[in-house]
Amino acid sequence: MNRQKHKKIIISGGGTGGHIFPAISVANALRKIDPETEILFVGAEGRMEMEKIPAAGYEIIGLPVAGLYRSLTLKNFTVLIKLLKSLRKARKVLKEFNPDVVVGVGGYASGPVLRQAGRMGIPTLIQEQNSYAGVTNKLLARKASVICVAYDGMEKYFPKEKIIKTGNPVRQNFDNIKSLENEALSFFNLKKEFPVILVLGGSLGAGSINNSLSENIDKLRDSDCQWLWQTGKHYFENVNALVSVSFSENISVHGFINRMDLAYAAADIIVSRAGAGTISELCLVGKPVILIPSPNVAEDHQTRNAKALSEKGAAILITDSQAVSSLVGEAIKLISDKKRRDLLSENILKMADRDADIRIAEEVLKLAGV
Repeated sequence: MNRQKHKKIIISGGGTGGHIFPAISVANALRKIDPETEILFVGAEGRMEMEKIPAAGYEIIGLPVAGLYRSLTLKNFTVLIKLLKSLRKARKVLKEFNPDVVVGVGGYASGPVLRQAGRMGIPTLIQEQNSYAGVTNKLLARKASVICVAYDGMEKYFPKEKIIKTGNPVRQNFDNIKSLENEALSFFNLKKEFPVILVLGGSLGAGSINNSLSENIDKLRDSDCQWLWQTGKHYFENVNALVSVSFSENISVHGFINRMDLAYAAADIIVSRAGAGTISELCLVGKPVILIPSPNVAEDHQTRNAKALSEKGAAILITDSQAVSSLVGEAIKLISDKKRRDLLSENILKMADRDADIRIAEEVLKLAGV
């Protein structure tokens, strides 16, 4: 019987902000319940989590794991070697840290860690963000103790008796968004008299969204709107140069926005990809949303996520292939249609899940025997 006074938890996964920020939220919730909880993150070497997790005040260990290439290529041989090395390292980390529970939040690193934890008899919890379960989580579910989900109908993919609907954890609750408006406008040097369109392509960027704005830069410049544009780090230099030469004073370009609460507060409407974590945040924020799902994700799950909102009148869905021709015009049209904006806001707020981080943390601690 484990008689440790304070529990030891490993949280594994990452790759994108959509996995990392919810993981940090769960860690913060665990610390809120018991400040002495020992938490170790395990991520993938060279990925965003190796920077963002320490910045949030947590220790992280990296595995050499990488994702499989979808095409037939000899590079997959290297991926398999990295996987074997990661399995060995994951086992070593588990033996040395001796966690009470291992939590998987998705991403490359969660596979080796949860697989080895299952083999070693350590309780595991999977947090599945999407409405369509990923291959890794479906494989890990057999040995998982608990599976936390955000959508109904997930018994299609997982054993029904293991499923708990918690919602998706987000960076914060965003209840104070309205009160931050003046601070937000000042922070981004935006004018109060012109509406703001916030454009998000995810932490790494989205080519089609960036192209949609870049190829319609004259429309952006000539609109009576301000554009707060997060390009993603890979696209920032090219987009910033384009905006500079076009003399577009109403466009504010950022590679990555750290104060997302202020960005949401400044926005009148939001343009975004449809990752599950992002959608959970947008439901809490309650602003009108245009979603452009990425087609380059497993099982096209972003389209499924976006349809879950658009079919309830809680978001506008534009396909990736339509974005260049339609996105800018649709955003400008929505800004001038207050009735439609109000209805979108009302409907998306109905879909908000609050305190998911605390609910998941409580499930983790139950598995730990608290």
